[in-house]
Amino acid sequence: MIARTWRGRVPAEQADAYHAYLLRTGLKDYASTAGNQGVQLLRRTEGGVTHFLIITLWDSYEAIRAFAGDQYEQARYYPEDDKYLLEREPHVVHYEVLSSA
Repeated sequence: MIARTWRGRVPAEQADAYHAYLLRTGLKDYASTAGNQGVQLLRRTEGGVTHFLIITLWDSYEAIRAFAGDQYEQARYYPEDDKYLLEREPHVVHYEVLSSA
């Protein structure tokens, strides 16, 4: 199994709106892609900025490519992301899942 992680930051006053936007866009797309084994969405607010961390689990890199395309190490963004995000993280990070409880 492969874990894919992405990070983003938004102004704290937009955190709830961005959360709702993520549910309608990326999280919905993750869940509907064959080979996706789950999604975790985490957030924390610090100093007026809310940090989001998305961890998705995948059967294989082929499944990740079905979601993200051939350039699967680049972050995938949606049309309104720039309305919320303070900057675009250019890449995601992949990990082999060695153990899960």
